Order: sequence, then C-alpha cells, then structure tokens
Amino acid sequence: MKKNKSQNPQIPEALPKPPRHIRTLIFVLEIIFIIALITWWLSSKTSHNSTSLWVLFFYCFPSELLISPFPHEPALLYFGKFYSPLIVASISVIGTVITEAINYSFFNYVIDIGPIKKVRETKSAKKVMRLFGKAPFFALFLAGLLPIPFYPFRILVVLARYPVLPYLLAVFLSRFPRFMVLSFVGQVIKIPDWLLAMLTVILIIASNFPILKKVLDKKLAIGRRWRKGNVS
Repeated sequence: MKKNKSQNPQIPEALPKPPRHIRTLIFVLEIIFIIALITWWLSSKTSHNSTSLWVLFFYCFPSELLISPFPHEPALLYFGKFYSPLIVASISVIGTVITEAINYSFFNYVIDIGPIKKVRETKSAKKVMRLFGKAPFFALFLAGLLPIPFYPFRILVVLARYPVLPYLLAVFLSRFPRFMVLSFVGQVIKIPDWLLAMLTVILIIASNFPILKKVLDKKLAIGRRWRKGNVS
C-alpha cells in the first residue's frame, strides 16, 4: 500500500512543483510586476485621488502583498462611499485572490533556499504545522475573516505544503464577507477622508510596531554602550 506523504491527513497532497528554471522565471516576473506596481502607486497622483475601480483593484496588490505595511481596510471604507458593497467586495476579493496566488508562489520559491528550508525542520515549526494540520481550511477561513494579521498564514501554508487551490478558496470565502461588511460600513457612515487618512497612518504604525520597537531598542542599546564607554 502506498503511503501518504502528507504530514497530516487533513492536508491534501500538493501538486508537484514545476522545474526550478520555470519557477525562477515566474519568480523574477512577479518581482518585476510588483516593483512596477508599487512604483506606480507611490508616484502617481491618479492612484491617490481617483475613485476608479481600477485603483481599488490595483491597491489590493501592495496592501495584501507578503508582509505589507499598507492597510486594506481604509480603501474599502473609502470606496464604500461611492459604490455598492457588492461591487467593492467583488473587485477587492478578485485582486486579493490574485495577490495571494503571487504570495504563495513567492514563498513556495524561497522556502527551498537553504537557511529558510531549515526553519521547517525546527521543533517549533513542526508543532505549529501539526496544529494547523488538524483543521487547515477552517484555520485559514477564520484568519481571513477576523481582523488579525494574516501574513503568518501565508508562510504557514507553504511550510505545511498546503495546496494552493484550497488556500485560495479559503481566502475567497473568508475575505468576501469581511470586505462586504467594511464597504457597507463605509457606505452607511461615510467617514471623512481626513479621518480615513488618520486611520491609515494608525494602522501602518500598529502593524509595524514590533519592527519599529526592535529598531528603537537596538539604537537605545547602542547609545547606552557608547555612553558607558565614554564614561569609563
């Protein structure tokens, strides 16, 4: 009898990976696409001021990419003032699913690099994967539905060799109702633009607080060592 190679019976077998050179080409094209998109987003006045649905669609990429510092929620609240929740949620979930496919491809590529590959073999990683393997689809659905950081699950699905299609299905089923609720709130309350801008800044700071704290602590430690050296 052929043994199941999957680490957990709840996680179906992932499809075989394409050849390395094909994955490298896809990886490079994705990086070029993302760099071009973010450059356009940061430099174009149209992207900041337009109420076009194309702007909403393309904003999904920088806001949902890898470990993004850009929050998605203010955009949904903003566009909810101009379009129905169904339209806003539909456009956003399509862009999000495409972005998550890129995320999956990116992490699936870099996970084979030596130092990163070793992470999968650590005890803590194996423990997390075992917990995830008990109900992977439900875990992904819940993580996508609730207002919690989703990026750890982007990495976890690749570490656990969870197939891309059920992953994208979980993203679609969880994000669509969440996007509907947020755009409906934007339609009903019509939050002023200045308040949305403030909310965006707050969310950016909150999401990057651990990194900022780590950098600040490091600088303070260097400062203390420098002062101690001068005193002595």
